[in-house]
Amino acid sequence: MSLTPRMVDILKAIVDEFVATAEPVGSKTLVDKYGLPYSSATIRNDMASLEILGYLEKPHTSAGRIPSNKGYQYYCEHLLKKDIDEEVKYALSNIFDKKNMNIEDAIKESCRIVSDMTNLASGMLGPDAKKQTLEHIRVFQIDAKTAVCVFITNTGYTENKTFNFQEEVSIEDIQTCTDILDDKLKGTPLNELSNKLKQLKPLLNKSVQRFEMLFNAFAGAFVKFASETLYFDGTTNMMYQPEYADIEKLKELTKFFDDSKLFRNLVEHETAKNNVVAVTPKGTELVWKDDLAIVSSQIKLSDNPKDNARIMVVGPRRMEYSRVVNLLDFICKEIEDI
Repeated sequence: MSLTPRMVDILKAIVDEFVATAEPVGSKTLVDKYGLPYSSATIRNDMASLEILGYLEKPHTSAGRIPSNKGYQYYCEHLLKKDIDEEVKYALSNIFDKKNMNIEDAIKESCRIVSDMTNLASGMLGPDAKKQTLEHIRVFQIDAKTAVCVFITNTGYTENKTFNFQEEVSIEDIQTCTDILDDKLKGTPLNELSNKLKQLKPLLNKSVQRFEMLFNAFAGAFVKFASETLYFDGTTNMMYQPEYADIEKLKELTKFFDDSKLFRNLVEHETAKNNVVAVTPKGTELVWKDDLAIVSSQIKLSDNPKDNARIMVVGPRRMEYSRVVNLLDFICKEIEDI
């Protein structure tokens, strides 16, 4: 059964009111506050129908209704506002107008901005290490105790790591070590680099004078490069959401923020059998799992989709979806321009 225009009006008003107040919504509120041109009896009948269809839920302790995950899905697919305020655009454009800002800094700054503007948690999920292999290693010596290592994957994604050695290391040692690793590790999946490096330890010991120092430097760099990149800002905002007044529920949520595999599975819909999923016309994706909502947009870092990162907003399913979705759409475009 498709929703009638009247049902759509009622559903939209209930979502807007519940997002603003966190209180179940009754027919009297819809008439008095939103001026819906229908009688209370008609609104109650349609609310009952929307509940039967799965768009609304009725809390046990209230006569009012709240949106279900299916209701939020319909709202995000059909009823979102299309743009953000010009004042917000101007403020964000000024923040990103920094010629020397790199991608990592831009993403972290974006997470801070979004968490501040939404009072929710915002984060970044980097490219999947399992889907990329090492293509090249290049090391550039800055001085006797400092060098910059550049890792390049088969998809063209790059990451830099600065080595700060405790003692002086010769350019010959650095070059020999780099040549060996570049030759032996090419084609290795990023999440297997650390184990493969250990197998090369005897060869490096024979060939490189400052073996231990360089080995430890590369080992640390590989762990960082191959790890699932997960970064969050504003997680403390969740403490002030009514949905997480229960301390046990809040503890479970904090564990969730440390699990990059769980986040990747959710946003890539690998564990979405029991979750509700929506995609906006601009490609922003929304996933609802129980009482949690995750809104994410991809950031195109290269021509290969495997390199894409995601910027996310995480919070209770009662959030200002128009504001969140439009913020992510605009910020992702700004980062890609940088």
